[in-house]
Amino acid sequence: MKDSRSTMTVRLHAWVSRMGKKTKKEAEPPPKDVFDPLTIESKNAATVMLLLNSPEEEVLADVCEAIYRFALKGEENKATLLELGGVEPLTKLLTHEDKTVRRNATMIFGILTSNSDIKKLLRELDVMSSVIAQLAPEEEVVTHEFASLCLANMSVEYMGKVQIFEQGGLEPLIRLLTSPDPDVKKNSIECIYNLVQDIQCRATLQELNAIPPILDLLESEYPIIQLLALKTLEVVTNEKEFRAMLRDSQALDHLIKILETKELNDLHIEALSVMANCLEDKETMVLIQETGVLKKLLSFAENSTNPDIQKNAAKAVTKAACDPENRKLFHEQEVERCLVTLLESENDGTKIAASQAISAMSENSSSKQFFNNQGIPQLIQLLKSDNEEVREAAALALANLTTCNHANANAAAKADGIEALINTLSSRRNKVVANAATVLMNMAMQEPLRLSIQTHDIMHALLSPLRSADKVVQSKATLAIAAIACDAKARTELRNSGGLEPLVELLRSKNSEVRNHASWAVMVCAGDEPTATELCRLGALDILEEIDLSVSRKNKFSEVAYNKLLNHHLSLKYSKTGYLSSSNIISDGFYDYGRILIGTKLLPLKDLCLQEPSDLHTVLLVNSKSSDVEHSYHFSAGFGSPTEEKSEPTSGRNTALSKSATKEKGSRKGRGKKEEEKVKEEEEVAAAPKLTGEGSTDKEWCPPSDPDFCVYVCEVTKSILPITNIREQIELLAKGG
Repeated sequence: MKDSRSTMTVRLHAWVSRMGKKTKKEAEPPPKDVFDPLTIESKNAATVMLLLNSPEEEVLADVCEAIYRFALKGEENKATLLELGGVEPLTKLLTHEDKTVRRNATMIFGILTSNSDIKKLLRELDVMSSVIAQLAPEEEVVTHEFASLCLANMSVEYMGKVQIFEQGGLEPLIRLLTSPDPDVKKNSIECIYNLVQDIQCRATLQELNAIPPILDLLESEYPIIQLLALKTLEVVTNEKEFRAMLRDSQALDHLIKILETKELNDLHIEALSVMANCLEDKETMVLIQETGVLKKLLSFAENSTNPDIQKNAAKAVTKAACDPENRKLFHEQEVERCLVTLLESENDGTKIAASQAISAMSENSSSKQFFNNQGIPQLIQLLKSDNEEVREAAALALANLTTCNHANANAAAKADGIEALINTLSSRRNKVVANAATVLMNMAMQEPLRLSIQTHDIMHALLSPLRSADKVVQSKATLAIAAIACDAKARTELRNSGGLEPLVELLRSKNSEVRNHASWAVMVCAGDEPTATELCRLGALDILEEIDLSVSRKNKFSEVAYNKLLNHHLSLKYSKTGYLSSSNIISDGFYDYGRILIGTKLLPLKDLCLQEPSDLHTVLLVNSKSSDVEHSYHFSAGFGSPTEEKSEPTSGRNTALSKSATKEKGSRKGRGKKEEEKVKEEEEVAAAPKLTGEGSTDKEWCPPSDPDFCVYVCEVTKSILPITNIREQIELLAKGG
């Protein structure tokens, strides 16, 4: 036996012949070509579908009524009607000349359009104009109800919205908002709500002056109508023009009335959302402050026990606080106290919204000061939450509060924030890490806090952020390095923890901000010799030179960092620039290779020493340290000062590799070497390859020294240091001591 839901019963009146029957005498015999009335009952849906082609209005009306009842029984029956091909002939009945047939057909489509496949077919058949026509004032209320229901169902999908709008459906729907029938109102506002998701529809809604009838729906006795009206207002008031229309229409009174009515608590969230949009308007903000509405709103949020209401209230503050004038008005109404209360909510959503509102309000200096004593301790506690979104919002608020504010940075430290922030650097959420690094950077601007941060193994904690794939995290981590690595101890910790390698790698970043901040951090880290040496070993100098040669990537940070590193490699600096500054003090091991071309690498001293002697180039070495001949290679180069060499051409030097520089300058008194010294020197040079072949290691190598130069330096020092006048010192030095 078939399920009753899949059967359709229809009783129709037809005409039948009286053939073979005796009848009473009638005053007027019926025409010979017509049938007497006959009741026919069918329970087969396919049979009923055939009757949709009947030319008789009464038959069509009865068939549509039966189909309507059939479709009401469930989705399975709607699918059956589609399979039987009944949808297309039914669409033709929407324009039937008989009002009852049109009404019944419209009722069917009000029900059928909850089925997605039928909606798709109707879009293809382009029947929207026929449905919209049923909204005409002369049609029955029942027709209005089901036509608007059909449009509400069709407007859920984008193409349905487009067809309704293009066929002019918005205007009659707005008109029906004043219908006496609540179902018509409900369907119409629901369809309008779906339509206004599109910007073009919102523009037309404004032209049609739809705000007053929508506001009137807030007085409805039906909550669903009020809710749909509020949701529609929430969408449209994202635009300035609609906010002005609401203000002019005294909409705030409607909203406050809803908020103050406990029985309407199921509408409070949406009412607050509309209010939040309105608060973005400066004039509205001033108005609600002057009328006391703002104070009521904040009190309502603070004292509510509904977390969603509290959350939406905080969101309202966040949106409005984007404007400086609004922040000022909020501060005057002590919004900070309300937000601190919301931070202590048990609901994570409320905590997040309150933290975000504090972030927005922190742009106001007075608000920033308020949170110094109240707010920062609570935010530090939220960093320990298991909810990553809570930690992100709290870290952002702390970052904003501590930026350019030493008092708040101290307050964060006093609230045991350093350890919490460093632990937060291991978060899986990029924004949490970036914000935490920002707070630590802000705190490190003060030496006592920086020293305290350094006691928590901060450089090791920053390794993971430095290696992050997120550009913002990379940028904030390098800034934190730059702020913290201000002393040798911190730089040593960074070096020992392996942090220099990822830092140097970030110099290659294609992101300009990351590249700039990494350059800055390298500049700070180049403050001591061991760290600078390691940075050069890792290739920082080559990368920075590459950046400075690029028109698009060059920046002031990379230039300063490059020069800072060069100051720790004076031999390279002199070869690249041809000069040294007054602050560059030459020490033992300095050598002058001569000018090198841009992009050319300077070979290390040892590599130059191991090269075969050549008469094409002279390398001048300054080294007063004594070395053991048995454990050293002899560098066939001249000893001399950079200033002496600069008086000669910087290229094509035609000198042979020898033990000392020009013989005239090899001795303080200018006398030549004795013949036996020359012989000894040649023997030592000849012995160098032999030593090399005897398996000496890198550790055994040290640069050759010039004992005469050492004596000269000592004597000059003794002669010059007693003189206090710089000019006299220079003159004496120029004369040879």
